[in-house]
Amino acid sequence: MDGPRNVLALPQTPDAIELRHLRAFVAVAEDLSFSRAAQRLFITQPALSRQIRGLERLVGCDLFRRSTQRVELTLAGEALLARARSLLADLDDAISVTRSVGGELAGRMALLWEPWARASADLADLDGIRAAVEELHGQFTPPQDVAVAPVIAGGVPALRITPEAASPAAVLYLHGGGHMSGSAFGYRHLAGAIAVAAQAPALVVDYRLAPEHPYPAAVQDAVNAYLWLRDSGDQGKIVVAGDSSAGGLVMSVLLALRERDLPVPAGAALLCPWVDLTGRTQRPPQDSSLVFSPDMAHRLAQAYLAGQPADDPLLDPLHTPLAGLPPLLIHAASGDSVLQEAQLLAQHASRCGVEAKITVYPVPTHDFHIFWSFLPEARNAIDEIGRFVRTVTSTPGESAARQPG
Repeated sequence: MDGPRNVLALPQTPDAIELRHLRAFVAVAEDLSFSRAAQRLFITQPALSRQIRGLERLVGCDLFRRSTQRVELTLAGEALLARARSLLADLDDAISVTRSVGGELAGRMALLWEPWARASADLADLDGIRAAVEELHGQFTPPQDVAVAPVIAGGVPALRITPEAASPAAVLYLHGGGHMSGSAFGYRHLAGAIAVAAQAPALVVDYRLAPEHPYPAAVQDAVNAYLWLRDSGDQGKIVVAGDSSAGGLVMSVLLALRERDLPVPAGAALLCPWVDLTGRTQRPPQDSSLVFSPDMAHRLAQAYLAGQPADDPLLDPLHTPLAGLPPLLIHAASGDSVLQEAQLLAQHASRCGVEAKITVYPVPTHDFHIFWSFLPEARNAIDEIGRFVRTVTSTPGESAARQPG
């Protein structure tokens, strides 16, 4: 005999309800702020409001009580919240497991890296390498509703990327590319995502590149842009951030500022930083198609150094005393050949009395942040960078007010 069944079936969910409705609802319910939830979802506040109104029409009741001062859940909203969270968590887990088993995300990243991997086999082909990097980044677009404008920052070309909700703080972003490639234009998508997460404008610097302009040209440009940003009059505290080779460039900038007895920024974020130009700490990659190989690092380092000793104090943060530097947030990937040097940098900084936090994300590729538009770990990493920027640039009492959630 069949088991018991409901005499009356529950009404089916309206077909028009979509996942975006539920994600929007959960974001607003957790933040109790339409503006913060919109930033978190990388959409505009009017678009978010339309999604919530659409969901309320479909379910047939109000989910929030809104006033000019606050947003509150109704009883119906409270009833939906736990169930929506559970549903979304189960779906995300199912998709994550499916993709992991199928290798979909790893395969997608490998495909995106492939043109750069081919071009970088010959460092003499500068045009090919630089074109491949621009091709890679050209497949991603900045978040909606960020304004992008060219500026000259202390004599250095740059792009200012401003989100809709922006605090007086700022992010000075130095792009990666092995010191030989990359551009502010190409990296505007990643800098834009960080700007939205941080609720602060980002200045992306087009510093001079090797081998035409070896060390210390990039450091000089980055320092000049930082000083211009600090003295521009419309910015508060600054966080300097950089990925891959620019992680090492960020450390050089901090050490150069300290050497010149100039004010250091409020903090620094290092994304999969390559900081050991000697190559002693690198390890063979698990999958050479997905990571920054030690052989490639050695050849890029030689082009950047152009005969300068790799143990120059401004180039060797693993052995240079770091006392006096600001808090560091260090991100690393578990499958990256530069993982160990990121870990060593965090340990060395802590021994020098510098506040340093390292987060290792379970990703098989170097510089995974550039895949923020589809890689969950990258989105989580950018969220962490945003929280870090808001924390170190806030005065006591402001930090909690500016934190989402």
